[in-house]
Amino acid sequence: MTLDELLAREAIRDTMAKYNVSGDRLKAEDFAACFTEDGILQSERAPGDFIFRYVGRAAILEWQNRWRNPEPGREQNHDTVQGARFVRHNLSTCKIDLTSPTTASARTYWVAWTDIGPDHSGVYLDNFQRIGEEWLISLRRVRRDWAAPNSLFVPASENAVR
Repeated sequence: MTLDELLAREAIRDTMAKYNVSGDRLKAEDFAACFTEDGILQSERAPGDFIFRYVGRAAILEWQNRWRNPEPGREQNHDTVQGARFVRHNLSTCKIDLTSPTTASARTYWVAWTDIGPDHSGVYLDNFQRIGEEWLISLRRVRRDWAAPNSLFVPASENAVR
C-alpha cells in the first residue's frame, strides 16, 4: 500500500465521521458538505416506511433542514430527533477499496444508539470521489437491517420525499 493510498483511506474515514457527527448534531450544512454537488443519498432494500432518495447536495441539505425545522403541526421538540433526546451513529467494520486515483467504494457497518440503547443498525454502501484534496460521497446507499421494536427513529421517514 502506498502513502497516497493510506492518505486517501484516512480522508474517506474522515468524511464518514463528519457525516455521522454532523447528522447526529443536526449540523445540516456540514452534513450536506460530505457529498459531491450531484451526490445521491438513498435507502436500499428498505421497507415502505423507510424509502428515501435525495439527488444533489441541495436536496440533501433541504432534507436535513427538515429535521431542525419540522413542518407546523408535527409534534417534535426542537431538542429531540423523532422522540430521541440523543442519537449517536457508531461505525464499526469498514472495507474501503480504492478503484482509481480519484474514486473509491466502501462498505461500513453502523449502529445507531438513542435513549433506548441500540435503536437500529445496518450498512452504508458508498461510492466516493476525490474533489481537490477531499474525498466526498457521490452515492450513499443506506441499508437498515434491524430496528428495535420500540425504536425512536423509525418514524424518521416522515421527513422523506418519495
